[in-house]
Amino acid sequence: MDFPVMALAGVRVLELAGLAPGPFCGMILSDFGAKVIRVDRANTMYTTDTMARGKRSIALSLKSPEGIGVLKTLCKQSDVLIEPFRHGVMESLGLGPEVILKENPRLIYARLTGFGQSGKYAKSAGHDVNYVSISGLLSRLGKQQENPTFPLNLLADFAGGGYICALGIVMSLFERTQSGKGQVIDSSMPFSKCIKQEASWKSSAYEHTGRAEWILSCVVEGAAYLGSFVWKSQKLGLWSRPRGENLLDGGAPFYSTYMTADGKYMAVGAIESQFYKELLKGLDLDSSDLPNQMSFSDWPELKKRFTEKFLEKTQEEWCQVFDGTDACVTPVLTFDDVTMHEHNRERGSFFSNDEGDVSPRPAPLLSRTPAAPSSSRDPLVGEHTYEVLAEYGYDAKQISDLQSTGAISCNNPKARL
Repeated sequence: MDFPVMALAGVRVLELAGLAPGPFCGMILSDFGAKVIRVDRANTMYTTDTMARGKRSIALSLKSPEGIGVLKTLCKQSDVLIEPFRHGVMESLGLGPEVILKENPRLIYARLTGFGQSGKYAKSAGHDVNYVSISGLLSRLGKQQENPTFPLNLLADFAGGGYICALGIVMSLFERTQSGKGQVIDSSMPFSKCIKQEASWKSSAYEHTGRAEWILSCVVEGAAYLGSFVWKSQKLGLWSRPRGENLLDGGAPFYSTYMTADGKYMAVGAIESQFYKELLKGLDLDSSDLPNQMSFSDWPELKKRFTEKFLEKTQEEWCQVFDGTDACVTPVLTFDDVTMHEHNRERGSFFSNDEGDVSPRPAPLLSRTPAAPSSSRDPLVGEHTYEVLAEYGYDAKQISDLQSTGAISCNNPKARL
């Protein structure tokens, strides 16, 4: 099978092992053709990276001068470095951007941050829910008269963090074609340890993953930036009512979800009048017997009527009613159902790797240089140490010497067969 030339073919990326946002950023780059090397901690077999598709693993000890020297060598010949450590850790190791960019001025040095370097919370620990709360967006999420509800850890960690970091890397790579220079990116945030552990971070920098603060931006700002529509549409009156009582946050009966007779759900998004008319037709409701669509005070009663109606049929039966119409009504698919849905099958929206694990297809879909995600299993820690070092110019004796000092670990499963 001939694979297409991918958009990031030839780009070399070093990803210092961390939790979700950093690995997600690395996986995006890998899916679109970059050669991503995950730099794991030496002398361990454990990794929490579930987004290692297409990556290779090299195991280094950044507690040894030799291991630090290896990383410097790799940085000299790479295009991107993704690092997830707490503020000051890379500098204490002699691996800060002021050192690395001097040796490789073309390197894109992507740092991961939570609250940023300055401000009241700069040195505080945090998670996705904290960053979304500070961004202002959490105040808009949830049902009326209930506590604000966060959308898993997707909004800050992955959207405001990993995805925006990948965007920053790609923009920096593009700018480099004109200036010939690399730069520092501060974008996203993996898991944060408590501030009282800062001393142990610096003495044992590679035994954990955490938050780094550097320069300007952070995950709070990334999440807030994603909410630009919410901020900039306030004058339209879309958010003038309390949380959960507005058009797009679950208040409107024609923009909500409803349980069906078999305990499943349908999603309804019939905002425009012509779509709302199709919704009422499918539900077998007469508009003359209902309050006006935009009568806010009548929304609770209208939602009650819709709830009763949707309970009359199963999800499959409602799909038969609404599929092919402009009622903007679709099934709420579970992970078990999503790959079998006709639309997703026709588009190939999901794929399986060699071990049968299902994942979403990389997006966006490029017409000429589409992503070709690897179907191989995720790498073992240190599985490609020898291979990668050889590619970067180390000979067999140098690799053997590094291994004997504990600066690297080699874990080649084929050698044990």
